[in-house]
This record gives sequence, C-alpha cells and structure tokens, in this order.
Amino acid sequence: MKTYLFRFLKLNFGLFLYGLGIVVTMKGNVGYAPWEVLHSGISQTLGISIGLVNTGVGAIIVVIVCLLGEKIGLGTIFNMFMIGLFMDLILKSNIIPLMHNFWLGSLVMILGLFIISLGTYFYISSAFGAGPRDSLMVAVTRKTGFPVGLCRGILEVSVVIVGWLLGGMVGLGTLLSAFAIGFCIQVTFKVLRFDPTLVKHETFGGMVINIRNLKEK
Repeated sequence: MKTYLFRFLKLNFGLFLYGLGIVVTMKGNVGYAPWEVLHSGISQTLGISIGLVNTGVGAIIVVIVCLLGEKIGLGTIFNMFMIGLFMDLILKSNIIPLMHNFWLGSLVMILGLFIISLGTYFYISSAFGAGPRDSLMVAVTRKTGFPVGLCRGILEVSVVIVGWLLGGMVGLGTLLSAFAIGFCIQVTFKVLRFDPTLVKHETFGGMVINIRNLKEK
C-alpha cells in the first residue's frame, strides 16, 4: 500500500506540473499550444473557465477511446479532472505575469514546455494509465494503421483549426509548441534516464486485482 501511495502522490505531482506548464505557456502570450487553442476557443464560446473546458473535453475523449476499445486507468481519470483544476487554481492566483515581449514570451513558452515535460515524466512513471489525449492518439493509430507521428499531427492540426474557428489564440507560439514539445520531452527524459516504453501501465482491472492480493497477504 505504501507503494500505491507513493505512486499516487507521484501521479498528482506530475499532473500539477503539467497544469502549471500549460499556464506558463499561455502566459508567454505568443500563441497557445494546439490543445489549448481548442480549449480557449470553447471557453470563449461558452463563457466558462478553460480548466473546466479541459476537463469536459477530456471526459468526451475518454468515452471515445473506451468505445474504440482502449483500456483506461486511474491516471486517465485523474488526468481528466486534476489538470483542469490545477490550471484554474493557478490562473486565479495570478502569480504568473503575462508577457508582452515576443522574445521573452517565447522563452517563457519554452520554459512551460519543459515544465510540461517534467510533469509528463512524473505522471507516466506512476504507471496508472495514459491520459485521455494520449489514449486517443494510440486508438487512432491502432484503427488507421498510420504512423503514430502522423496521427498525432492530424489530431493537433484538427484541434487547432476548430479552436481557431471558435476564437482560440493562434500565433507563432502555436507552431513553436507543436515542434518543440517533442524535443523538450526527449531532453527531459534523457536527463532523467527515463524510457516510457518500459512502463507497464495498470488498468482499473489490474489495480483491483493487485489491491485484493495485497489484502489477502
């Protein structure tokens, strides 16, 4: 049970960092990351917080990936709720100033991408399951047979277009984020000597079995 507690804390710390990183990229003020373009567009259209939109979109995606046959875990559900909650709390605290210089804003966005990458490390290494958007990418890859990079690209371009049509903020930072996030994750994982392909994620079914076995011991 101590192991589960440690992994649970690791999961939520990672999700906090992920939410913090998203807010930092937004405060760079050079254009939102692809998914945040969609979230901000929906937020403006419906008049609700971007954190709540993040949660709502995540919930819809979870339903879709389940229908497509992907398995979900505790991390999938917590990813859906906690990132949006952390984003709203950080935005309401207003502790991160908005940048008004393009070059400084670009540096702040890159800093945010590295924070997201660090959050991704903690979140993935907790082994509680992939997040909704990662699961969708995997599901689309399985169903279409296309390369994972192409599927990710199609998804991100699609959400940018929809978000832009809804009034989401698109700028050079959107392109910067799309191309730089992979580099930031690669560097972060290399420094931490972390290979995400070696992580065996635990689904809800597996977690119930493991907890039951622990009780029997």
